[in-house]
Amino acid sequence: MAEPLTTYKLMILALLEQSSAPLSGTQLSDFFLEKEYTNYFTVQEALHELDESAFVKKEATHNNTRYSITPAGSETLSYFKGKLSEGIQSDIAEYLGANELLIKKEASVFSDYFKAPGGQYSVRCQLKEGDLSRIDLTVTVAKKEIAEVICDNWKKQHMEVYGYLMDLLVK
Repeated sequence: MAEPLTTYKLMILALLEQSSAPLSGTQLSDFFLEKEYTNYFTVQEALHELDESAFVKKEATHNNTRYSITPAGSETLSYFKGKLSEGIQSDIAEYLGANELLIKKEASVFSDYFKAPGGQYSVRCQLKEGDLSRIDLTVTVAKKEIAEVICDNWKKQHMEVYGYLMDLLVK
């Protein structure tokens, strides 16, 4: 049997490969914690090592990090996937099946902010359906606190905002 950290890395790669969308650090940790495989810190160590080895691609925003598998990660997994027991593979399939809608929703709604010229902040809000962008809106605000509120509200109210804008624009 492989050492535990190696097994956890293979499990992360399998989760990412089988997922229909990138997974957040929280979703990956939740899998390991719900199934009582290991603790949060070990998951973070495994993710860090996978990122350092370029087996996963990490996309970080101000309050979230999403991971996807790279071609090098897929190739590595193909060599060692047999090291994962049927029980582990079953747990992965069960977790992804039970959380598919949430995974897709979290991957389709994106918001982040960054410092813009002149000391202001640009807030980018996106709503995607697969690879297709339904809306990609960037607004500039004066304060970081306002940018954070917009990001948080976009996650809660993206459908209402999108619907309102579409209604307004097609009149």
